[in-house]
Amino acid sequence: MSNSRLRVQPKAARGLVTEVTPESAGWSHVGFALHRLAAGDSLAAETGGREVCLVLVSGKARLAIDGKDHGEIGQRMSPFDGAPWAAYVPAGGRYALTAATAAEVAVCSAPGAAGLPARLIPPGSHPQITRGKGSNTRLVTNIMPEDDGAAHQLLVVEVITPGGNTSSYPPHKHDRDDIPAESYLEETYYYRFNPPQGYGFQRVYTDDRSLDELVLLEDGDVVMVPKGYHPVATIHGYDSYYLNVMAGPKRIWKFHNEPAHEWLFTGLGAPAAAR
Repeated sequence: MSNSRLRVQPKAARGLVTEVTPESAGWSHVGFALHRLAAGDSLAAETGGREVCLVLVSGKARLAIDGKDHGEIGQRMSPFDGAPWAAYVPAGGRYALTAATAAEVAVCSAPGAAGLPARLIPPGSHPQITRGKGSNTRLVTNIMPEDDGAAHQLLVVEVITPGGNTSSYPPHKHDRDDIPAESYLEETYYYRFNPPQGYGFQRVYTDDRSLDELVLLEDGDVVMVPKGYHPVATIHGYDSYYLNVMAGPKRIWKFHNEPAHEWLFTGLGAPAAAR
């Protein structure tokens, strides 16, 4: 499990900690990078042909986009402590961050085009919602949802899953470009645990089981989901945080539930073979 080809572990303690590119993932859309900065450290880049969502996972930083100073953003010192600050930078843009405190900055990206403005996404832009019930309860904060019309491809969301609960469950997938039934979206999960020695598990599998991997999740890991179902389970005593990045040819999230577990949505009870 620890050697899964879908699992990307941190490669450094400071600077560029983790990176997934379309080339390294073997897909076409999603990019993800996590930078860990000490106070005073800087991060700057041009977006080129890609649009970018910057998410302050933790800490505070001064942000400029295309030369415009947006001042200091950020307020939480842990991803488990409140809503995020984020910013959208369109294709052809440039951003520069200077950390005011120790900070973790996620750079979420996808192919983009000109025409959309840069913008800040402060806490409260989208309310935190509770999804699921019982041991399938989790807390969801959309950062860039599909209905905001403010990106070409990027969808970005944070999820807190309490210890002992499941998430991205019942199992669903979004690997066919078949609107309105299902959309094709590549996806990454960036994980944190509270306390950090916690862990969890994610299964990524297709109907024909040509892909079927059970991935061990530890603090700082990234999991790539190129296709298939991808439920998550945490262990008792350790809450999980994950930052999802999704992108595909259409900025629509339409998923298909695994038929064997569809009864979990209906409330009609398990079929006889599943009891």
